Formats: sequence, C-alpha cells, structure tokens
Amino acid sequence: MKKTIFICCSFLVFLFTASCISKPASSNTSTTADITGKTWKLTEINGQPIQLKNPGANPYFKLNTADMRYTGNGGCNGVSGTFELKPGAMRIKFNQGMSTMIACDDLETEKAFINALLTADNYSVNGNILTLNKARMAPLAKFVIR
Repeated sequence: MKKTIFICCSFLVFLFTASCISKPASSNTSTTADITGKTWKLTEINGQPIQLKNPGANPYFKLNTADMRYTGNGGCNGVSGTFELKPGAMRIKFNQGMSTMIACDDLETEKAFINALLTADNYSVNGNILTLNKARMAPLAKFVIR
C-alpha cells in the first residue's frame, strides 16, 4: 500500500514539474522573425513574373516590428503604412497607408503590387521566398530577399 501511494505521489510530482517547464516559442514567433527586418523584392504578381519597363525600379517592402509599419517602393512611388501580424497560421494584414503620387512608366505593376499588399491575409515563407496569399487561393505575389 505504501509503495502504491509513493508511486502515485511521485507521478503527481512529475506531472506538476513537467507542467512548469517553459514551452518553446510558438512557430508563429519564429516565422514572424523570418519576414520582419528584411527587404522583400517583388518577383511575381498573380503567378506571372513581373515585366518591368525599368528593371532598376523593382517594387519592394520591409516590415518593421518596432512601430508595426511597412515601408517600400512600388517601383516609382514610395509606399508606407501599418501592418498587423495576427495570431495563428501566419496571418498578416496590411492597412491602407500612403503613397507618393509621381507619374511613371510602370504604374500598372505598382498598382498590382499595392493591391497584393492590401488584399493579402496570410503568408508563407520557403527559404528566402515570401508568398503573400488571400485565403487558399493562388498566391497574390512572390518576393525574394533583396
């Protein structure tokens, strides 16, 4: 009887101790680190490689978690605004921000880039490739680290 009580008490102590051990950070934290603080250069829009009239003006953006702002360039105009990283399976939301309004040759790509940012509700990272997605549809845009 004493042996049974000892085993039960030992088991309870083990369970209590195991529950107090800190758990590793959630996978969302590590994926957040995978996308923030890096400059992401646009490579594809709606499954098609981008065709730039001025290859030196490649759209890009960067996420800054200190103030939860994104900044970048659509290829001609600067863009910026706020973003939210939502708990769960790599959820993101870009909020309408501001943009300069310079006329240029490649406004079509710039508009598609900004639309992809504002439409995206989730993302995936595979190595140095970031994909912005809407629900479970085909990717809106793909980026590489610049």
